Amino acid sequence: MMLLVDVCCAFKMSVKAFELVPAVERELLMGDKARINIECIECCGKHLYVGTNDCFIHHFLLEEHATTKGMLSYTVQKLLFRYLGLKKPVEALKAASALERIIVLCDATVSVVDMITLEPVPSGGAKIKGVAAFCVNENPVNGDPFCVEIGVISARRRTVQIYMVYEDRVQLVKEVNTPEQPCAVSLDGYFLCLALSTQYMILNYSTGAAQDLFPYDSEERKPIVKRIGREEFLLAAPGGLGMFANAEGISQRAPVNWSESVMGAAVCFPYVVALDEGFVTVHSMLDQQLKQTLSFRDGHILQDFEGKVVLASTKAVYVLVPLPLERQIQELLAGHRVEEALTLTEGARRNIPKDKFQILHKRILQQAGFIQFGQLQFLEAKEHFRTGQLDVRELISLYPLLLPASSSFTRCHPPLHEFADLNHLAQGDQEKVQRCKRFLITYLGEVRSTEGANGCREDVDTALLKLYAEQDHESLLDLLASPNACLLAESAPWLEKHHKYFALGLLYHYNGQDSAALQLWVRVVNGDLQDSTRSDLYEYVVDFLSFCSNPDLVWKYADWALQRDQTIGVQIFTRRPVGQDQVKEQKDQVKEQKDQVKEQKDQVKDQVNPDDVITYLGKHSQALLLYLEHLVLGRRIQKEKLHTHLAVQYTDRVLSLLSQSPTADQQVSLARDKLQLLLRESSLYRVQLLLGKIQEYDQLFLERATLHGKLEEHDKALHILVHQLKDFPAAEAYCVRGSASRDPAYQQRLLHLLLGVYLDRDLPSSTGTGELEMAAVDLLNRHGELFDAVRVLDLLPEGWSLQLLRPFLGRALRGSMHACRTSQVALGLARSENLQLQHDRLKQRRSPVLVSEKKGCVLCHNTFSEPDCVCLPGGVPVHTHCAAQRVVRDSPTRRQLANSNNHT
Repeated sequence: MMLLVDVCCAFKMSVKAFELVPAVERELLMGDKARINIECIECCGKHLYVGTNDCFIHHFLLEEHATTKGMLSYTVQKLLFRYLGLKKPVEALKAASALERIIVLCDATVSVVDMITLEPVPSGGAKIKGVAAFCVNENPVNGDPFCVEIGVISARRRTVQIYMVYEDRVQLVKEVNTPEQPCAVSLDGYFLCLALSTQYMILNYSTGAAQDLFPYDSEERKPIVKRIGREEFLLAAPGGLGMFANAEGISQRAPVNWSESVMGAAVCFPYVVALDEGFVTVHSMLDQQLKQTLSFRDGHILQDFEGKVVLASTKAVYVLVPLPLERQIQELLAGHRVEEALTLTEGARRNIPKDKFQILHKRILQQAGFIQFGQLQFLEAKEHFRTGQLDVRELISLYPLLLPASSSFTRCHPPLHEFADLNHLAQGDQEKVQRCKRFLITYLGEVRSTEGANGCREDVDTALLKLYAEQDHESLLDLLASPNACLLAESAPWLEKHHKYFALGLLYHYNGQDSAALQLWVRVVNGDLQDSTRSDLYEYVVDFLSFCSNPDLVWKYADWALQRDQTIGVQIFTRRPVGQDQVKEQKDQVKEQKDQVKEQKDQVKDQVNPDDVITYLGKHSQALLLYLEHLVLGRRIQKEKLHTHLAVQYTDRVLSLLSQSPTADQQVSLARDKLQLLLRESSLYRVQLLLGKIQEYDQLFLERATLHGKLEEHDKALHILVHQLKDFPAAEAYCVRGSASRDPAYQQRLLHLLLGVYLDRDLPSSTGTGELEMAAVDLLNRHGELFDAVRVLDLLPEGWSLQLLRPFLGRALRGSMHACRTSQVALGLARSENLQLQHDRLKQRRSPVLVSEKKGCVLCHNTFSEPDCVCLPGGVPVHTHCAAQRVVRDSPTRRQLANSNNHT
């Protein structure tokens, strides 16, 4: 028995892909006849045929069965042997199962024998003589199922002949000449792959097209031409390379680097098996790496038959049994050779049913991901987890306490990895633990919104929250502020453990427990609990209350907020929609979206009434003032009660500051500015009430003047501004501001009043008459066009010079001339319009106008009841009153008058 040694462990890139199993022992084949050698073999299903050098064909039956260890072994039964009677070696055997024939090459003659009895076919027409070698076309072009197509190399001529072999005869179909004597041939369809004496070539025997491949020397080494698939061949090339070539002469696969002395080759996808003088080597067709090497002495023949690789020495036959691909892949994964395992998995796609392959592929990817995860190759691991559609809980379960206790998840069996948990993986290396946790944070953050988290969103979000809290991650608040599925019962203790009270409040809020959230946040603000997440937590609570839909909670915590800071606390109410306004908005929305009526009514109920807020803020004066400002100045609510209340608050504030000693001038100035602005801009407050409050205060003359103005007591207001305050610009501004939205006559009246105050001759001379006169001159010169010049001239002292009044008189004169000319233009337009109407009337009199009770007016669409009518251009009759209304409405004169100066 020859020595068989598996040496795959000696090679770094090796994997155990095949087991070498004995099939036909020497004793069974030849007994004690030492000179008998095996020349060729053929296998068809369970039937093995062996041709020997003594011109015998031996027929064996191979029965496969599994050993207790799960390996294949063979039970061999010798069925028959037959002597061909030629005293020459049997050189080649090929089975034609459809014909139940064996094609035999012996003594340069191809003949046909019965597959069962091994008897020669009786007809003499089933022989081909002068044959050096032949091959069977595995991709025949003839559609006859009871015919085998073969290619034959002629021993005497440089030709290849194509024959059709039938049960009892052979038929020559084609003869193809070659440039050199062929040594070996393989046939696929119309394509012949030939090894000539100096080169390989591809030849299409149908078209005659030929393609040279590469040179080689047939005297130095035995050529190999092996069909491995449809229109694809494997060739032994110089330099110890196994080259692949398709029918077009192109190599679509990288070559494999085998021995220089290769004598046989076979393909068992995805492997190329090669036989040389001392070894059997196995290379991958996927990555061209050497995977396995077996020591095999006296190797003679290597062939593959329908996926079965058969190996023979001169004395015995063996079968290379491929290990299951899944077992090979698992061995590669066990050796952490991830890329090889994935490559082999992809290559196995063609040999495994689609559904089964998808399941296998996903599991391999998941296993590969965990291997790379254990090696801290997180990018690669993440990609494999995603592509393999890993149940993310498999990864979470590695991290102690992250999965909720309520989770129904159990790990996959058999397991996808070798780790008990993260501590087992890290072996006490805390840096590795932290890196793994950071990876899980990133991975969960990416996968939680994808289909990968479907059905386990609660487990994913709860685990992510725990990691965020433990790692003090900035995304914790983002998680809780967005839609999430964190389990409150699992998350709350974890957040408390890590002092994340603000985050816990957000979780309470998300679960509808606003009361618990506020209670927790208030304790943090008061210092009872420590959490540095937000330094502005008090402001956040105020903002939260301002949008809280539960009025009971608002009233419960409003007093706490106001006691800490009235300025900030009052925002609870100033940021909320005002109840009455909200009612109006909701009514408008009800008209557009009737299906939301109930929800909108509930929202209205949640609003707080401004009157209730004002009553509540009575004990917080600063907050009350800010709230009233919000209602009146911010939201522009037009209510006398609110405006009066705010004005009284401003007034009381000013009077309070004035009564202090010493007086804070800056504060008084700011308070008065607010009061003055409100008194000027608002017209809803109770003027008499405010006037009574400030009547006795000489410091508030300006406010008194504004109030007198609101009462249309302009003479009193101007008297105060001119004689009490001596603020002439303010008096002039009072007139301009008071008449801003009124007609020109009202503005003229105010300016005349101011001028009269300036020129009041009843005042004693000690009151600054000269100063008043200069103010009067300035007023006239600035607004000359707004005055009635005649009335002004009656008021002016006789001693004033014309030079002093020159600007006023010039502007007044220009204004008067402009008014006069505008009036003349308007008059001319009116006359022109009248003349045009008269012309149209005369034209209409020349032709009759028909009016009847059945004819209607085009303006009012009513019929005519009287013969009187007016004709429009074109002879269209209309009622006289309709025409009159149209003339008045559309008259260009009327439009001109409407746009002209008031002097017209």
